[in-house]
Amino acid sequence: MKARRYLFALVLVVLVAGVVVVTRIPRGEPAPATTSPQVAVEAGAGVGDPYYPTDGNSGYDVTQYDLSISYDPGSKRLDGVARVTATAADDLSRFNLDLLGLQVSDVKVGDQPAKFAQEGDHELVITPSAPLAKGRPFTTTVTYGGTPQLVDDDSLGRSGWQISTTGGAFAAGQPHSATTWFPANDTPRDKAKVKIAARVPDGWSVISNGIEGAVTKAGGWTTYNWAEDTPMATYLVTVAIDKWTVVRSTLPDGTPVVDAYAPGTLDKRAIEGRLPEVIGLLSSKFGPYPQRAAGGIFVADRIGFSLETQTRPTYAQWADLETIVHETAHQWFGDSVSLKNWADICLNECLASYSQWLWAEAKDGENLDNRYRTRIDELSGKTGFWAQKLYDMGRGNEFRGVYDKGILAMHALRRKVGDQAFFQALTSWTAEHREGNASWPEFEDHVEKVSGQQLDAFYQAWFRDAGIPADEHLRPGSLRR
Repeated sequence: MKARRYLFALVLVVLVAGVVVVTRIPRGEPAPATTSPQVAVEAGAGVGDPYYPTDGNSGYDVTQYDLSISYDPGSKRLDGVARVTATAADDLSRFNLDLLGLQVSDVKVGDQPAKFAQEGDHELVITPSAPLAKGRPFTTTVTYGGTPQLVDDDSLGRSGWQISTTGGAFAAGQPHSATTWFPANDTPRDKAKVKIAARVPDGWSVISNGIEGAVTKAGGWTTYNWAEDTPMATYLVTVAIDKWTVVRSTLPDGTPVVDAYAPGTLDKRAIEGRLPEVIGLLSSKFGPYPQRAAGGIFVADRIGFSLETQTRPTYAQWADLETIVHETAHQWFGDSVSLKNWADICLNECLASYSQWLWAEAKDGENLDNRYRTRIDELSGKTGFWAQKLYDMGRGNEFRGVYDKGILAMHALRRKVGDQAFFQALTSWTAEHREGNASWPEFEDHVEKVSGQQLDAFYQAWFRDAGIPADEHLRPGSLRR
């Protein structure tokens, strides 16, 4: 998002739904909050991801979610108020948010009541009392509640609001998670800051993304405050409720680290204690650590994944040191630099998976060429392994090849272009796209530009085609016997 600079400006401060919105108005220009109904449009549901066409919503850009929730582990009920600050990208007569399974009782746009309807499985359709003018910020306040739902997908597994074996709850999963507990523009393309005030009965505690704030108590309830000022994709937002053991520390540069351990997971302290070492190594490969905070959330559940929830990954009960390396690498690839479409998932997973090999090379002295050759030999004749595409693999197949075939593809690319070009491409990529979005084709072009090599045939063989690459692409450089 590009900001304009004005040499002469007035500052307009408006109190909207309990939120102070500061807007810079150039001299000589009016500051209407609305526009003519004749030019206003109804914003569409969906931002155009081919795999999930109804995900997200057009017509506006969210800058911040300010969430206040109360959750009772006994009744499993969640009540919330979400204040969504956004800027209209068009003159809007109507717009949507995404919310799954929870019931909305009230909506305001600014300080005015708005009409609303819940349509389909996740569309919250909002009609403000007057149309919204293009280019102007507005705040939507949604009051909602109910029992959050778990999303169970045959291809992608479970995600969203999950009840822990310890009696608490946590939100995690991709591509859908956030909308099971708050209304959002649920697309990685619309990244935003997040503030969370989570209220739970005394004896329970709450961990979330970013920097922890004040803790207050009243009437048998405790409220925990968290804030993440680095914009993030909605599926990377988490809240985790349990009887946590919390360990606080800092990285060598002073970055705050908060680690939270659910009952029965304190044995994970040994591997998580190596997080500064992990961040140090990955920073030497990918560029400076791109987040304002760090840590981990260790749940007591054997869920089918660990997830790179921004600044503070969520770890399943089975997580090991290699998992710590993988999810920490996502703080660069996936969190700071986020994908544009889910077809681009190799940008996240192929690179994070290859970080596991980089760790083995640096810390265990492993010869990666030998490891690669051994693995290629093991896969001889295994057509199922090679059938998975790494780019534009089709809905439901996003996570089937990127963790294993993706590692081999990245090592082959490294040997194809050489170490200097490979790591220069990674560090310049994370710098150029920091806090933004990018696509896999853009990454391909970037590596070609940095390396000075024409790589179309290599990319086609490894990332776009199904089947084992031809030998010239399978064994480039030092990988040839």
